[in-house]
Amino acid sequence: MIFETPLVPATLVQRYKRFLFDAVLDDGSAITGFCPNTGSMRGLTAPGSRIWLSMHDSLTRKHRYMLELVRVGDTIVGINTGLPNRIAEEAIRLGQVGDLGTYASLKREQKYGRNSRIDMLLSDAGKGLAYVEVKNVHFSRTQGLAEFPDSPTARGAKHLEELGDMVDAGHRGIMLYLIQRSDCDVFRVCDDLDPVYARAFRRAMTRGVEAFAIKCRISPQQIAPDGLIAMDEPAFADL
Repeated sequence: MIFETPLVPATLVQRYKRFLFDAVLDDGSAITGFCPNTGSMRGLTAPGSRIWLSMHDSLTRKHRYMLELVRVGDTIVGINTGLPNRIAEEAIRLGQVGDLGTYASLKREQKYGRNSRIDMLLSDAGKGLAYVEVKNVHFSRTQGLAEFPDSPTARGAKHLEELGDMVDAGHRGIMLYLIQRSDCDVFRVCDDLDPVYARAFRRAMTRGVEAFAIKCRISPQQIAPDGLIAMDEPAFADL
């Protein structure tokens, strides 16, 4: 995924009220912008961090700038939770996620389950249906290890249960963790920050739900899927 317009570099002052951030542009201008991430963004909001912003001139937008990337150490991390589905679709079409790229049809945002929408529904006359749920991952507190979630997510646990229901109905259910950073080679479900989600994940695995984790190459010019990484064994404990 290539950014359609050049991103604007800046320095983060603070992120607050979940949706807002203050920053200083390289020309010294102080701005307030929109943060497209409602999560905790644990480890990604240190004042003084180098950031990159997309710029929008639509009259319907209250804030002209939107936060896209944050530098953490030597790594650039994508924080926009509106992008993972697009990047995941690119990864699937490139053949980076098992055999998912061999399905004849891919549709986004299809209704299913209990008043939910699946991120991607794959269909094929020979293979049947595959329900793909995508989760954005940017949390890393141990070198080389990506973790999800970084805060409790009842909605995430619900999605795992619904994927299990699709497997019970004779379809494929797939959980795809899209890691918007390049410095991680292993993925783990975060037991200590959300034990409820961890239990839901393990239950989903026993029901036949499949799980994949894919990392990205990130620069101020583009975010590109960069292949699958290992799922850490503790994520499958007690199966």
